[in-house]
Amino acid sequence: MRAQRLYQQLDGLQPVRLQARLELLQESHKHPAVKLLRQIPSIGPIRAALVVALLQTPHRFRTKRQLWAYSGFAVETHDSGEYRYVRGKLQRNRERITVRGLSDNYNKDLKNLFKGAALSASTHPGPLHDFYVALVAKGIRPRMARLTLARKMIAITLTIWKKGVSFDPQQLHRQAA
Repeated sequence: MRAQRLYQQLDGLQPVRLQARLELLQESHKHPAVKLLRQIPSIGPIRAALVVALLQTPHRFRTKRQLWAYSGFAVETHDSGEYRYVRGKLQRNRERITVRGLSDNYNKDLKNLFKGAALSASTHPGPLHDFYVALVAKGIRPRMARLTLARKMIAITLTIWKKGVSFDPQQLHRQAA
């Protein structure tokens, strides 16, 4: 009985979902950045509209690393102290900084958007798939290669949106500064 009620509620929400999707797409056509972002493989009309809605403006982020942190793709490191006292003298600590994984303070919707886009790009033919395959061929684990691909897609998104240029697959293999 409970499952039947839940399915009735779901059936009632389907038209609302479709209407919201149509309104999102109609509103996104008013923004010139959506047309540019849709050129990126695996960024379709819905993802492009969501990127514009979630980020609002690319000028919030000076560098791609800031956007990586906001999206949850920044590597978090911890250090207990750069200097320590040895026999009464201050010396630089030689212990390595420990890597703790990805940051946990981020925009969840944006991370899910780019994770989905990277997963889609890694499975469908195209320049981003070739980039992913090249990473795996180098010996990088598939999970880490998808992370690198997501970061690359974020960097491309920021560049295209900030500069107003078209997507160029030839720039994909260029080492970012």
